[in-house]
Amino acid sequence: MSEKPARRRRRADAERSQAKVLDAAIELLGRQPEASMDDIAAAAGVARQTVYAHYPARHALIAAIVDRLTAETVAELQSVDVDAGAATDALGAWLTRSWQLIHRYPILLTSVIAAASDAGDYERHVPIMDSLRRILDRGRCSGEFQAGPPVQWQVSAIIALGHAAGAEVIAGRMNTVDAGAAFSEAALRVTAGTRRP
Repeated sequence: MSEKPARRRRRADAERSQAKVLDAAIELLGRQPEASMDDIAAAAGVARQTVYAHYPARHALIAAIVDRLTAETVAELQSVDVDAGAATDALGAWLTRSWQLIHRYPILLTSVIAAASDAGDYERHVPIMDSLRRILDRGRCSGEFQAGPPVQWQVSAIIALGHAAGAEVIAGRMNTVDAGAAFSEAALRVTAGTRRP
């Protein structure tokens, strides 16, 4: 027997409300990492009780944010064809997509996300690191990238450079375009990537 229309409507309404709270939290915490659940409710235009109905505690809300942004990051970076064409071009596309995500979601650079790290954090980011590692391995095999430090060190360094570039934008010391260019330039230096004409 199918669900009653009223129940389906209530569920759809609850899903929309939950997504509204999550959207507001991502945006607000990206600007004000210490914002309270009350602040998030106000930003979402819902009652405080509504926020707590979906997320009983702040850590539950942060966990949901991490899950959503990780899934979106993985999907975005998986859309880069890491196995086709020149490795340098693939790296450039990967860096561009990564920077777009960092710029789109300033919360990725805040203490909110750093504090949410846990034992499962590494596993959650394996697909992100693997796509970058595949590009670097292929570039070394093709001779586009010179052998140097271990590939995993380069992966960690590139990710850290993206965070550093984003932090400069948030602090107002660089604009988005310059920081993104500096990120790409520094990443190519880490890999000793050749410049394509």
